[in-house]
Amino acid sequence: MSDILSILLGLGDKLAAHVLLASAAIALGIAVALPLAVWASRSPPVARIALGFASLVQTIPALALLALFFPILLSLRAVFGEGLPTLGFLPSLLALALYALLPILRNAVTAREHMEPGVLEAADGVGMTGWQKLRLVEAPLAAPYVMAGVRTAAVWTIGAATLSTTIGQESLGDPIFAGLQTQNWALVLAGCIASAGLALVADMLLGAIERGFASRRKVLVWSGAGLAALGILAAAVSQFDFGSREDRVVIGAKSFSEQYILARLIGQRLEDAGYAVEYRDGLGSAVVHDAVTTGAIDIAIDYTGTIWTNEMGREGNPGREQTYRAVVAWEDETSGTRVLGRLGFENAYALAMRRDRAAALGVRGLDDLARVAPRLTIGGDPEFFRRPEWLAAQRAYDLQFARQRTFTPTFMYNALRSGGADVIGAYTSDGRIAADNLLVLEDVEGAFPAYDALVLIAPDRAGDARLMATLEPLVGAIDVETMREANLSVDRADDKRSPTQAARELAEKLAL
Repeated sequence: MSDILSILLGLGDKLAAHVLLASAAIALGIAVALPLAVWASRSPPVARIALGFASLVQTIPALALLALFFPILLSLRAVFGEGLPTLGFLPSLLALALYALLPILRNAVTAREHMEPGVLEAADGVGMTGWQKLRLVEAPLAAPYVMAGVRTAAVWTIGAATLSTTIGQESLGDPIFAGLQTQNWALVLAGCIASAGLALVADMLLGAIERGFASRRKVLVWSGAGLAALGILAAAVSQFDFGSREDRVVIGAKSFSEQYILARLIGQRLEDAGYAVEYRDGLGSAVVHDAVTTGAIDIAIDYTGTIWTNEMGREGNPGREQTYRAVVAWEDETSGTRVLGRLGFENAYALAMRRDRAAALGVRGLDDLARVAPRLTIGGDPEFFRRPEWLAAQRAYDLQFARQRTFTPTFMYNALRSGGADVIGAYTSDGRIAADNLLVLEDVEGAFPAYDALVLIAPDRAGDARLMATLEPLVGAIDVETMREANLSVDRADDKRSPTQAARELAEKLAL
């Protein structure tokens, strides 16, 4: 309990960012929903279309809706210029505002439909204009119902905002995603408690405003609105950067432990050199690469095989050196992104099994696996089964499994240990391979390319000589055994480390 409390006390910045994002999304949702509701109340076709669209948005999972706005804004950037942000606050704001739209719009339309006809006829009878009727009659009568919709939207939005972590927005989702990946349940609980507490406070304040409208007690309306405004103002002040952002570096990381550790290792070196550092954790592979090539983040760790197959669209395996040279040239030609160099280890995709299970089935390589695959269950991370590498391996060996299951990286290894999967798409630099006594199946056809870890520098940072000099000692410095130890210390250890602690220990081992 003390661990959870200490984590909660350290979530101030993330809480403030979450408050600003959720409040802005709710405000934008209200600004769109209310005029649309007025229009819909005068036109049944508009009502059907508007409510149908809002309902359709609600059927899209919040995570997918957030992710969709990244490529949309990336496409619009070509029209509106490089200043259009594609990561973080703007895509999160737009997605969450759409998500908040339905309850506000539906309640507003329903309130108008259920008003007493006699009241509206009386307003017409005394000669009120349309604007006067809306302001003096319809709005006061609809206000309690609209506020009920706003309360629902607020709770939904605050919960969904935790998912904005996946597109680079700081929020209370940061500790939740990091905790799930590293099996730090205190982090997960702290993030959930903070998010739930914020939702309860927002619902209480908005409930006071709703009761004030219903009972015509202005003191409730103004006290609820005033306290909410003070909270938002406090969050805005705490987030305001009073210093210069000239030397601020944003480091992106994908959603697994190795990326968290390496991001902190880079960040600690940059902080020692006088840079201010921000982290954008939990990003998907495509988001990370697009973000660094467009300058939405400044530095990222990626892998040659991922870029070769996913970004360059290449097939086959030309060999480690040729793949690396092709990636370096392609990054420079297409976006000006600089590949600082290879860190010294490879983190390749590979299929792995428990040794006892593999021995019982007579499996040592992927060619052996093809023979027994129709009886087995394979597990992979959320993107594995859509990756070109997996599709190439499937074709090369005619791999047809009885069942495919998707897990987060952490639970994927747990599934293998517990029998929930017979084979997994493992990572060769993962310490859990040795800890769990797993067998990495031989890829005799070379279906999986090389996956050397690379440091990518955004085009607008490529000319920063001081930054390059600070990171240059990392090139070629980390062997796979050292990386495995660091990963295992975060993923599973008696004396569990945070990514920040693991990065410090890694730096000490490397004499950096």
